[in-house]
Amino acid sequence: MRINNYISSTGLCSRREADKLIEAGHVKINNQIAVIGQHVNQGDVVEVKGEILKPKEQFIYIALNKPKGITSTTEKHIRNNIVDFVNMDQRIFPIGRLDKDSEGLILLTNDGSIVNQILAKENNHEKDYIVKVNKPITKSFLSGMANGVKIYNPVKNEYTTTNKSKVVKIDAKTFQITLTQGLNRQIRRMVSHFGYQVTFLQRIRIMNIHLNNLKVGKWRYLSPQELSELKEQIK
Repeated sequence: MRINNYISSTGLCSRREADKLIEAGHVKINNQIAVIGQHVNQGDVVEVKGEILKPKEQFIYIALNKPKGITSTTEKHIRNNIVDFVNMDQRIFPIGRLDKDSEGLILLTNDGSIVNQILAKENNHEKDYIVKVNKPITKSFLSGMANGVKIYNPVKNEYTTTNKSKVVKIDAKTFQITLTQGLNRQIRRMVSHFGYQVTFLQRIRIMNIHLNNLKVGKWRYLSPQELSELKEQIK
């Protein structure tokens, strides 16, 4: 990166102002006076008027189509953890979780503030899932899933009734459900309450972020528009 771009990227000043500082001899790279057009390489120490510059932290926001078998954890000792799977140079962490036996959309970032904001209001955010079960779906099953299900919460040692949900039948054994909660293995426990078993579970939306055509195991950066809308929703 050219030295004027590097200085500008730290937020100190514009590139034009950086050039003036360089021309005046106020900028050093590795304790040597810098010149216009000089490049800054990784590990170089840049000083402006005796003060060492640190590059502004670049936040990363990605959407991953998590495969089944990958665990949504940052703990490196756990086999098939999501951080090793994505394998980025920067330290990132998942926003929320998606259980190991499920696949689909999960967001990852190195921006701790946005993680806290999303998780603090998690029960107000919609998430869509495609679910396949082991036997034909009935009207009573769909109604029961939609109107709240009483499931046991082992953490609190008590029963919790899930929020009402939007449930739409797709075919004989498949439905789509919209949740506004993040209880552990919630859909599987809800389905089990009615004597069914989940054979496939995929998350396809988190708030305004959609999985769309992202292939299993692949990830992409959030677009500026997606990120702007996401931040607006968590204010």
